Amino acid sequence: MTNEEFADNHFIRTIIEEDLKNGKYQSIITRFPPEPNGYLHIGHAKSICLNFGLAHIYGGRCNLRFDDTNPEKESDEYVRSIKEDVAWLGFQWHEEHFASDYFDMLYQFAEDLINAGKAYVDELTADEMRDYRGTLTLAGKESPYRNREVAENLDLFRRMKSGEFPDGSKTLRLKIDMASGNLNLRDPVIYRIRRVSHHRTGDKWCIYPMYDYTHALSDAIEHITHSICTLEFEAHRPLYDWVVENVAAPSRPHQYEFSRLELLYSITSKRKLNQLVTQKFVSGWDDPRMPTISGMRRRGYTPAGLRLFAKRVGVSKSENVVDMELLEGAIREDLQATAPRLMAVLKPLRVEITNFQDGEIQGKTVPFHPENAEFGERELKLSPTIYIEQDDFEEIPPKGFKRLTVGGEVRLRHSYIIKCNEVVKDENGNIIKLLCTVDFDTLGKNPEDRKVKGVIHWLPETAPQATVRLYDRLFTVERPDAVRGEDGEYRDFIEFLNPNSIEEITALIEPIAQTLPPESHWQFERLGYFVTDRYDHSANNPTFNRTVTLRDTWQKK
Repeated sequence: MTNEEFADNHFIRTIIEEDLKNGKYQSIITRFPPEPNGYLHIGHAKSICLNFGLAHIYGGRCNLRFDDTNPEKESDEYVRSIKEDVAWLGFQWHEEHFASDYFDMLYQFAEDLINAGKAYVDELTADEMRDYRGTLTLAGKESPYRNREVAENLDLFRRMKSGEFPDGSKTLRLKIDMASGNLNLRDPVIYRIRRVSHHRTGDKWCIYPMYDYTHALSDAIEHITHSICTLEFEAHRPLYDWVVENVAAPSRPHQYEFSRLELLYSITSKRKLNQLVTQKFVSGWDDPRMPTISGMRRRGYTPAGLRLFAKRVGVSKSENVVDMELLEGAIREDLQATAPRLMAVLKPLRVEITNFQDGEIQGKTVPFHPENAEFGERELKLSPTIYIEQDDFEEIPPKGFKRLTVGGEVRLRHSYIIKCNEVVKDENGNIIKLLCTVDFDTLGKNPEDRKVKGVIHWLPETAPQATVRLYDRLFTVERPDAVRGEDGEYRDFIEFLNPNSIEEITALIEPIAQTLPPESHWQFERLGYFVTDRYDHSANNPTFNRTVTLRDTWQKK
């Protein structure tokens, strides 16, 4: 991996270079801090490339930290998937941490804040707290419990920890400013009572710290130099700074924000992605139609292609709305150079060669990649019966059609020129087969007396079958979770699921398909890029997923 693989000339790199130049830091430490409450998606891929990329460029370190402060939704399954996705993208973290590693330290910091008169135990209900908080134009009101004595607050907080009070009955809040123009500084809650078993600490705790408090101190404990978040956390930065400045934190990290990625024809809300999974609109988090990293991997997207996409998206504070074609284009560019070729016929049409003479037919040795001999080669040889794509024949061809027609000629890819002489149909008028003849003098050369422009792919009658899944975009509108109805309310994103996002067919393919391991990337000539399925592919049942077509075929309505 080289520095050129990552986004350059963005504002965070400028900040880091200045910090290193003026001696503020000798080296940088970044972190990628996902919550283990779901599988990572394309937005996380951008963040992974940014945080690990910066550490790579400047010879620093990047930690992987799981912000596991919400035990109701977190699990070891998500932890395992996140680690696998980060490693698959090509990155290795310097240290692995969990916010739960710091629960004892965070609790002690909370007691320190109470002793300093900067935190208090509150008994307002959630609804009352919202009422007291105020609005953007109206200052909040102080809680009647705000001015308790330090000793009482400390006693109540310790009793919260020991489990004396019911869930939701008390919280620990910071004492900052109920009149602040920033609502995040209006005495935010930093601990709540929740009797939920934690995926790592079990039932040790019945109080859990809130995200803003935990995240800031976790960065400080790990000596993070540049804490990089998406823009929705910009308004939280004053609280982040307040927390690390008001406890005896080991370091004083600084938070920087960049715009989050919005990919059209997709969603990146974990809650909504989870809804797709639990309601079985998709087969799982790794369904190839999902924008999750595991889903994109199963579809055949490559780590290098995703890193290229992240570079092209760039890093800024401006709105980052990206069309799907930018992602697909990056994947195509990587696969163009790295995927060997073979021929497959997705919708076979039978062709019988009526003048076939075995002694006259010669095979041709063809490389698996036209520009890379390391992929090897194989021999292709015509047989008395072959199969072509149904779309490559038209009985009444439209203007400009350059494939096979009645009375017309076409070259078979890597083989001879054939001519269609007759169409055979069933009693319902459906085409059963074509009767064609071969020109034996056209292997590797053009006839001297006529021009044949069309070239189509084909397979011999001995070609094995394969299961091929043709995937398309999961949604039919650009922003499925941002469509409003006539009443002004957001419509259910489920309404915009693409009913044609998957088609499974039985196709014909070259014999090498039966020897391939899972996750083998190939170009089906003239059709697109495909990958052997991670789980379902086998020698007895070759199974391919379409990664991307050879060019953008999506037509915007």
